[in-house]
Amino acid sequence: MTTLYIDHKNATLEVEGATLVARLGDRRQRPVPLALLERVVCLTNVQLDTTVLGTLAENGIAFSIASQRKPQRRAVLLGSGHNDASIRLLHYRLAQNPDWRLAFTRQLLAAKFAAHSRLLGDMLTDRPDQRKAITDAQQQLAAQQANLPTAAGLASLLGMEGAAARAVFGAFGAVLPAALGFAGRKRRPPPDPVNATLSLAYTMLHNRAVQIIHAHGLEPLLGFYHETSFGRESLASDLIEVWRPHIDAWVWESFRSQTLRVGHFKTDTNGCFLDKSGRQVFFAGLEGRLRPLSRAMRWQVRGLVQAMREWEVTEVAV
Repeated sequence: MTTLYIDHKNATLEVEGATLVARLGDRRQRPVPLALLERVVCLTNVQLDTTVLGTLAENGIAFSIASQRKPQRRAVLLGSGHNDASIRLLHYRLAQNPDWRLAFTRQLLAAKFAAHSRLLGDMLTDRPDQRKAITDAQQQLAAQQANLPTAAGLASLLGMEGAAARAVFGAFGAVLPAALGFAGRKRRPPPDPVNATLSLAYTMLHNRAVQIIHAHGLEPLLGFYHETSFGRESLASDLIEVWRPHIDAWVWESFRSQTLRVGHFKTDTNGCFLDKSGRQVFFAGLEGRLRPLSRAMRWQVRGLVQAMREWEVTEVAV
């Protein structure tokens, strides 16, 4: 399965038989078989009619519109979802069960902390000259890992996650070139190339999670770790916590190898953002990382549904 990114102004999308065709002016691009397409991401103005949207929805292909300069997703068409409403009803019940939520979040953060620990180990191997900064981060992360089993509630876990993230991004600042201007995680607006890349990559990962959650019959807006917030897909925010370290690793690798460089970015009153050449590099590289992560998220959501079903059986037995 593949993702089609549209980043040409006034491109036209049409359905021809069992394929999707993009036209740039009078130039017809290579058709993409609908059977191989999983999502379409539009980063600029695109012309299409409702027949295209209907065909995409019928084939379970997500269609999303994203801003070039603002990484927040602006619109998405998900198509038909899962037909078993009992899964969503169970989701509603467990979202109000504090024991389930605490157990779920402990497992979630344990996996995230373990992945960040591996990333810090890779950083130390690559940059022994920054041993102190990296080992300090490792020690802070290890302290949060040790406290996970005894965390009293979600508020405590949220504080632990924040402390762990500050430690990891402190190490980021030590191993990345000073010319990138990275001085910690800042989002709105992102002030430097690293933050701009992290924000956009996280957003694309989040969008994948929303599509996968929807397809498996769960409610994207209703999380277990992240509280309900108007307009936020809190369950998607939950699930991608496990995979954020993999995005962090990709961002570090991209700047370390100079695949992404300062010259790929522009800055204005809206913050720092990728220019067109940078977006081409970014999406080509990110897709290679998101493809296996999408497969992993599908297994993750299937495992979550199974765990929810087992919890339900246990409660009934008690």
